[in-house]
Amino acid sequence: MIKKIVAKVVHDCGARLKSDVLERQPSKASQMVCSPRQGISAGKRATLATLATLAAGFWLLAATLTPAEAKMPFLDNQRGVLTVAPIIEKAAPAVVNISVRSTRPSRENPLFADPFFRRFFGVPDELPEPEREALSAGSGVIVDAKKGYILTNHHVIKDGDQITVRLHDKRQYTAKLIGSDPRTDIALLQIKAKGLSDLPFGKIKDLKVGDFVIAIGNPFGLGQTVTSGIVSALGRSGLSAENYENFIQTDAPINPGNSGGPLLDTRGRIVGINTAIIAPSGGNVGIGFAVPSDMAQAVMAQLIRYGKIKRGRLGIIIQDITPDIATALNLPVSSGALISQVEKGSAAEKAGLQPGDAIIKVDGVTLHNSNELRNIVGLRELGAKLKLTIIRNGRERVIPVRIGKSYPQTVSGRSTVPLLSGATITDIPADHPMKGDVSGVLVAQVTPGSPAWRYGLRRGDIIMAVNQRPVPNLSAFARIAKAAGDVLALNILRGDIELLIVAR
Repeated sequence: MIKKIVAKVVHDCGARLKSDVLERQPSKASQMVCSPRQGISAGKRATLATLATLAAGFWLLAATLTPAEAKMPFLDNQRGVLTVAPIIEKAAPAVVNISVRSTRPSRENPLFADPFFRRFFGVPDELPEPEREALSAGSGVIVDAKKGYILTNHHVIKDGDQITVRLHDKRQYTAKLIGSDPRTDIALLQIKAKGLSDLPFGKIKDLKVGDFVIAIGNPFGLGQTVTSGIVSALGRSGLSAENYENFIQTDAPINPGNSGGPLLDTRGRIVGINTAIIAPSGGNVGIGFAVPSDMAQAVMAQLIRYGKIKRGRLGIIIQDITPDIATALNLPVSSGALISQVEKGSAAEKAGLQPGDAIIKVDGVTLHNSNELRNIVGLRELGAKLKLTIIRNGRERVIPVRIGKSYPQTVSGRSTVPLLSGATITDIPADHPMKGDVSGVLVAQVTPGSPAWRYGLRRGDIIMAVNQRPVPNLSAFARIAKAAGDVLALNILRGDIELLIVAR
């Protein structure tokens, strides 16, 4: 193929010059130029020199490419065009459209959410909320044709009463939800069907910024659509403080409905599951994110085995090691995770970890920041063992630690906020439908007849702010509520209704 291109360049060069000949400059054996004998304009001379240089470049490329690389499906010899069609033809049958049918509370008159109005007009507290049917759509990818396993996003199938999968050949099946994990936004479905096609996983360690990638999905419910771009960045995090993030960032357009579809490399392997975009204007602006394939595989393995994620914790508070911190603590490294606190009775304390320890490796692999450690722990099963390489007092040592049980923290109204006596308040659990959509704390239990009950607090309420100060987590709620004094103005989310409850 390359020889044909070079031959065509040489032929065209000779045809245009007619009486001129192609000469190889003896002093520049690596350059080929069209050298005129009868006088040629400077413009023609520059053009011909460029063509000849390209020809030499093709010869050099031919010498460096392996036979396998020379056959990569980018140039269609018959049509003479660049294309990724062979990749799409192979991958498309494994990409599915997912439609989800669910029931959600209908918006009701806000007066019915007011406890005083309910009491005054004798409306029961447990009056059932009206419901409406909702439809949503997304994408997925078949990862095991024999067992019918399909990977998608948690937010695609969240609260779904019926999940329908539509294949590339138009067949439709009702899918079974094997399990999902809101903390990584990964869900696993299964269908019983024959003649399925699946796609293999690629290795994230081989992926580099600048690699070409292809996204396939179902944007806006249009049907299967293909977009392409490059890997813009790796290891992106910070979209949500509570979730496990190690995103692949790409400029391949990812629009609503692409969620759950695969991000492919140029060998047709899954390197990510498309999950989110940054869209200030409501549409694609070239900043999309995909859950990396290694994270998706780790979650899938637990969902297959247990139907849920058995996530544990070490019981430490950590921060990034920066060059300034490394200098201040006289550390020989400038990256890793620094332990600032160890919880009593935690797995970390039992293993002998201490505040001030600098964790630089996990199982022999260099740790770059605290988010990497958080992801590693969050994706390992409860009870799994890790070998942490730490630096303490200038000496490097290896400490084995077993991932311990994760437990929810609670605040009792009686001991922490007397005005809310009778209420038990927790962080919003990972499996809560509003997790990630709203910031606040959850009222897990309210004793009927208690002060909290009389003020109108109910089980399931989400407290978003106290005296107009946001409470993003339990510790912030306890601190702000204690300092509030004798009056608490609570901004409450109940279903999809916001209301204000004042306790004094």
